[in-house]
Amino acid sequence: MATCRAVPVNDLLDRASQRSDTLHSLSRLLTHTLDSHFPPIGRVIMPRPHMCHTSSLQTPNDKDQTLRVSESDLLSLARSLLQAWTDPLVLLSTAAGSLPHPAQSTISSKLQELQEHSRNLGDGLDILSSKLGPSAEFVSPPPFRGGNDLGQDRISRLVNFHFLLSCFRRDSHKIDSFLKVLRCRAAATRPEVC
Repeated sequence: MATCRAVPVNDLLDRASQRSDTLHSLSRLLTHTLDSHFPPIGRVIMPRPHMCHTSSLQTPNDKDQTLRVSESDLLSLARSLLQAWTDPLVLLSTAAGSLPHPAQSTISSKLQELQEHSRNLGDGLDILSSKLGPSAEFVSPPPFRGGNDLGQDRISRLVNFHFLLSCFRRDSHKIDSFLKVLRCRAAATRPEVC
């Protein structure tokens, strides 16, 4: 930990950006794997993205809005989003062990990998926030009220699992985008070309 504090901010942002890119790639891979055997009825009954537990967190909607947000606020938003997924990732990882899906073992191992990357990214963002000052240290993760059960029947478990994972994929994309903008700003590159 002390060694990381001596690393320049640019290097820490490079590492965080690489880690967030991996996190988002894993979430895309997992949702693609689930899609391969997702029942057609599941698409009809799946909740909409505005029902994700992180939807109440005010985040920029597009690149132009993101570019207008301060460094400390972007880092705070990334940390808040990431922390909001601590409990839901545990639920997904636990539920993956009994998921009624042909690729259940692959999904389960990839979710454990996702949790590990999420923890490592969180540790790195904590170090970064301490370097950027008190306003970057503020986090306000929305609570997860999804409980610890994804449903009793096969379709409900698959739909709820897929929905939760889709929400994570959306949020991991936001985290990745925020960190890439921060990396560009730190490197004195024009963020709009990143």
